[in-house]
Amino acid sequence: MSALLVQSDGIYVDGTFGRGGHSRAILARLGTNGRLLGLDRDPEAVTAGQALAAEDARFSIHHGSFADIDRLLHEAGVDAPLNGLLLDLGVSSPQLDTPGRGFSFMADGPLDMRMDPDSGESAAEWLARAEQDKIATVLREFGEERFANRIARAIVATRAKTPLRTTAQLAELVARVVPKREPGKHPATRTFQALRIQVNGELEALRRCLDQVCDRLAVGGRLAVISFHSLEDRLVKHFIRRESKGPGLPKGVPARALEVRGRLRPIGKAMRPSAAEETQNPRARSAILRVAERLP
Repeated sequence: MSALLVQSDGIYVDGTFGRGGHSRAILARLGTNGRLLGLDRDPEAVTAGQALAAEDARFSIHHGSFADIDRLLHEAGVDAPLNGLLLDLGVSSPQLDTPGRGFSFMADGPLDMRMDPDSGESAAEWLARAEQDKIATVLREFGEERFANRIARAIVATRAKTPLRTTAQLAELVARVVPKREPGKHPATRTFQALRIQVNGELEALRRCLDQVCDRLAVGGRLAVISFHSLEDRLVKHFIRRESKGPGLPKGVPARALEVRGRLRPIGKAMRPSAAEETQNPRARSAILRVAERLP
C-alpha cells in the first residue's frame, strides 16, 4: 500500500482480485471520490468481487485477464489515466486450497489448473495431446525442471496405458521418476508450476499487460507487481529497466533529452517479505515486490 501511494481521489486497478485482500486495503485508503476496479479471470473471484461491489459503490469487478486491461477499462468507461496498478501474480490461495481446481499436488483432484474453468483446455487435456518434446520444453522453461526429459518420457509412457486425469496421478509419477529431491520441496512442485503457466498462458499475459502499462498510468502513477518465481520477476525487472532507460538510439544520433529519457522510474530495490511475515504466511516466502512510477 505504501508503494502504491494511494491518493484519496485516485483511480486504481487491482489486476488480480482473488478474494479482495488488496482491494479492501486500497478502499480503506480511498476517499469518497476515489475509484477501484478489480479484474480476475476466475469466475469464483468475480462472484466474491460482486459481493464487495454491492457493499461499496467505489468498487467494481470485471471478469477478464489483466492482459486485456486496456479493453476492460474501456468497457468499464474508464479512459482517465490510472494512479496505480497492482498485480499479484500466480495462483491464489483459494485456488490452491480447493482440490477440485487441480492446482495442488497436496490433495487429489481433477488435473485442471485453469484459472478460468470455462475457457481453454485443462492440464489433463494438454498432457493427453502434447508431444514429448513439447512437454519437456514446457517443464524446462516454465518450471526450470532439471529432469524435464525424464518426466516427459514417463508422462508419454503412462498415458499410452492410462489417461492422466488427477493431480495425485501426476504427483506420484513425478515423485517416482525424479532421482533427487530439493530440501523442503515436493518433487512435483516445478512440474505443477510449469503446467499451470502453460495452461493459463501466464507469461504471455504478463507481457501483454506490461506493454499497456505506460500508456495507462498517469504521471506519478505507480505500478506494483508481486512475483513468486524468477520467470515472472525477470520479465518485470527487465520491463522496468527498459522503460527507465528510454528508447535506445545509435551512438552519435542527435536527440533532445526529452526524446530519449525513459517513461518509468524504479522505486527502491526489489522488496521481499520479512522473517515475521514468512512465519505468519509461509506462502509469501518467495514473493518479490517491484515498484515503478510513471514519469512526465
